[in-house]
Parts: sequence; structure tokens; C-alpha cells
Amino acid sequence: MLPSALLAVALATSATARCSRTFLNDAIDSYLAAQSKGEPTALFTLTDNFNYTEQFKPANISSGILSKALQIDHNLSIKDPVLCTAFTELIVLDPGHPYVIGTRMELDGQRIKKIETLVTDEGDWLFNATGYAYYSSLENWDIIPEDQRDSREVIQAAGDAYFNRFADANITVPFGTPCARLEGGAYTGGRNISANTCNLGLPSTIKVVDRRYVVDEEMGAVNIYVGFPGLDRASKEPGPDSHLFRVEKGKLRYIHTVSTCEGHPGCGLSNTTFVPGRTA
Repeated sequence: MLPSALLAVALATSATARCSRTFLNDAIDSYLAAQSKGEPTALFTLTDNFNYTEQFKPANISSGILSKALQIDHNLSIKDPVLCTAFTELIVLDPGHPYVIGTRMELDGQRIKKIETLVTDEGDWLFNATGYAYYSSLENWDIIPEDQRDSREVIQAAGDAYFNRFADANITVPFGTPCARLEGGAYTGGRNISANTCNLGLPSTIKVVDRRYVVDEEMGAVNIYVGFPGLDRASKEPGPDSHLFRVEKGKLRYIHTVSTCEGHPGCGLSNTTFVPGRTA
């Protein structure tokens, strides 16, 4: 009887984790409003044990980035009704202080349980908000027609294969052609938009840790938050990192990263303008 009881609990837990795309849209809208106004109180209702982090560290939402009114020049969101999670990418082109921000939310179907925000600006990995906005504008992140969509398993597997390749050069990653990677503002496809340049400069001895997912079948996208060992050469701790993948017909098409350097300009490298690869 015990296995059946455990199965029942698992099914019940799974059922309560599901939420509607409408609810997730509303939660994202509340987040965008809060960030635009600099008013965290504009957010959806928060759970009693709500958790807020910036750069993967506990932070005070009342004095963090959400307390700063920002003019958002670009935003892109994906929604996962199965895990009841959402991810939003923001670009702020304010010449006084530009940002590229990634925010992941966990919800319970009625309230926000957790917000994990990665805030990048000058000094972070290859940071250039203008470049990030420009190259993003060249890409197509439209909703994928229903009869052409991949399953969430295929979408997540594509992102996982990319990270698994970081530890094992023999792993096959389903790169499409073309495929381009956007890091901080540097674009691997800048010189050849018709080629697969996502495979440039990948490491082969790094095991990323603590993967957290947002999978959106309609958008053909998966966002994965990870701890990235070696991202910041000036730190022994895994660097806070977000990768957003677009998957079309089972193949990787676009990759967007948001990677913070934790107070070490250029993540410990003197030259922060070289082609992305993290292998130098």
C-alpha cells in the first residue's frame, strides 16, 4: 500500500503545481509593472514564505532592483504551466545606467512563491545592452504553430544536452543551422547569420550545477538557471547564470545568456570583448 500512497501524494503534488498560461501572463504583467514603476507592491500576491534573490543570494525586495523605476525597452517572456514557473528577459537602454536582466518566478497557481533575478550591467560578462537589444531584434521568437511544436521533453533535452556537453566533448548537442548565441551583447552569428555558431568555444571539463527550468512548448523555449563553475575566474564559487534556448524542430536555434561577474569586472578577465566561449 505504501507505494500507492506515495504515488497518490506525488500525483496530488503534481496537480497543484500546474497553473494556467493566463495566470502566468498576469503574474508577468504584474512583474513588468512593478519594475517599470519601481514599486514591488505592484506584484501579484506573495506567499507567506516568499523568497527573493538577486545573483542567487537572498536580497531585500524593497531595496533591490525592483525598487528602481526602469524604462523597459525590450522584454521577452516564457511560461511553464506544468511547473508553474515563468522567465522574463528585460533590456534597459537608459544611457545613464543600461541593464540586461533575467527574472525567474515560481508560483503556486494563486501567488508568487519565489523570484530569482539576475541583474547585469557594466563589468558583467561581455556586457553591452545596446548589442543585446540589436541582435535580439534580428531574431524570431514568435509562437510556434501548434502542428510544428516540440514536446517539453524534447525542448528541455536540447538545453540539457548543451550543458552536458560542457563536461563531455563526446556529447551530441542538437544544434540547428543556423544557430546563434548571444552573450552580454556579443553575438556569435554576427559575421555569418546563416551558419551554426552556437558551438564555438564550448568548454569540456565543466559540470554546471543546480539546474532550474522554465519550459514553454508554445514558444519552443527553455530557460535554465545554473551555477556555472569557472564563469568568474576571480571567484571559486559557481557563477550565477541564465541560458534561454529557442528550439525549432528539435534543434537549437538561439541561445541567450545572462551571466553576472559578482563584482569582478569581466569575470576576472582583462579583455571582455573577445568572441564568447569562456575557454580562455
